Amino acid sequence: MNWIPAFVAIPLGAAFLIPLIEHWIKGSSDFLTNAVTAFLMGLTLSFIHQAAQTQVYFVGGWEPAEGIPFGIALVVDGLSVLMLLVVNSIAFFATLYSVKYMARYTDKGKFFTLFMLMLAGMNGVVIAGDLFNMFVFLEITAIASYALVAFGIGSEELEASFKYQVLGGTASALVLFGIAIFYMMTKTLNFADASRVIAATGVTPALLFVSVLFLVGFGLKSALMPFHAWLPDAHPSAPAPISAMLSGVVIKVLGVYTLVRIFFNVIGIGTIPALKTVLLSLGVISMVAGAFLALGQQDMKRLLAYSSISQVGYIIFAFGLGTELGILGGLFHLMNHSVLKSLLFLNSGAVVYETESRDMEKLGGLMHKMPVTGTTSMIASLSMSGLPPLGGFFSKLIIIWASIDAGYPLLGAVAVIASIVTLAYYFKLQKEVFLGKLADAFQKAKEAPVLMCIPMICLAIISVGLGLLLLDPVREMVLTPAVHVIQGGVDYARMVLGG
Repeated sequence: MNWIPAFVAIPLGAAFLIPLIEHWIKGSSDFLTNAVTAFLMGLTLSFIHQAAQTQVYFVGGWEPAEGIPFGIALVVDGLSVLMLLVVNSIAFFATLYSVKYMARYTDKGKFFTLFMLMLAGMNGVVIAGDLFNMFVFLEITAIASYALVAFGIGSEELEASFKYQVLGGTASALVLFGIAIFYMMTKTLNFADASRVIAATGVTPALLFVSVLFLVGFGLKSALMPFHAWLPDAHPSAPAPISAMLSGVVIKVLGVYTLVRIFFNVIGIGTIPALKTVLLSLGVISMVAGAFLALGQQDMKRLLAYSSISQVGYIIFAFGLGTELGILGGLFHLMNHSVLKSLLFLNSGAVVYETESRDMEKLGGLMHKMPVTGTTSMIASLSMSGLPPLGGFFSKLIIIWASIDAGYPLLGAVAVIASIVTLAYYFKLQKEVFLGKLADAFQKAKEAPVLMCIPMICLAIISVGLGLLLLDPVREMVLTPAVHVIQGGVDYARMVLGG
């Protein structure tokens, strides 16, 4: 339990140390950053065996008295462990990839400083036990992300970062306004205590208004349609490791996780029946519109960005079903998408690294020159499209089966159609980038450096093996505890505060 604050303290400390050490020893930021992300990944793995238990760490030893939960609580339960595993694993592969990729940029030390701040913020959001600290960590993540999107300081990057900042700031303002009303209504910001208050008072107009504010604010953070406008610019413009983090984990933590934690564990998804309908509707709109918009893209990274909107739609749709099977499918697809989309953005970064082009019309035949990048991209594309026996197939199958089981067969059919469109645009990506005849301009292209290939290979191996998560006892260790936390709803209050 005493290690829980380390998820925030270690990357936060590294963010302050990196500029000092890098000033005296050039290149030291590579080692320090990767040591931190490797340690955090290992620390998360050590928590898996106790994921079924809820652990609460009160900062400063200030435990709440009866009816006065003012202390800062850091909570690690099954859902937290799963999210920490996703965040810190992807972060490790992204920092390892960055050692060579970011060498072309001006100041790698500043990049890794911002990266550590972003990582500390995401870990903080996941383990925060109250709305105030969750918001603080959310803003740390967001501000670092704005700077990282603009890290290339080109006109495209600056424009994308400005749009991201404007819409992200709007989302933060809505969330902060919602928190203020929430506090006025419940007289507490602690998740568990607020859940007890809401259970006692029931649905009020203020609670409905707060739910709308949170839905729009966190919907913007997760890039759900129609709140998605910032994402297609931000993801293509950012350096490849940051694109991988943004699409792989940032939108999941700041958007999906926060929505699920508040609506299921604090307010209670059954308290406001319309919440399920709204989540189902936004999920369907995102999965379909994102897929068709991706189909029309010629920019490789922009195609992947629209694909993220579509796949987040699947996840939100699954949670909107509210059933045990739907929640299992949503969590499993969240893990699949985090790994696969991170891999695909790293693939795109390798292509840009060697060709300096993202235009698929100008690319082609790169499989001959970049077999590792091409093969790993093919594996990720097939899995994301839902082809058996890869992990993406199983998560989509569970979601579709869950929709039928919940009494929504037509929506299940829509999910199948969106998956077919997904296969079409990923086939387009493979055909135009890696297959066919090699363009004369890229005859001298070669495979990406080893330190960029290793993360791609590891993520490809993980993507192939993700289907094993459905097997006992792995499922019981990783997915089942998270499903129980979400399905348990407002029972979260008892698990944290007891009684």
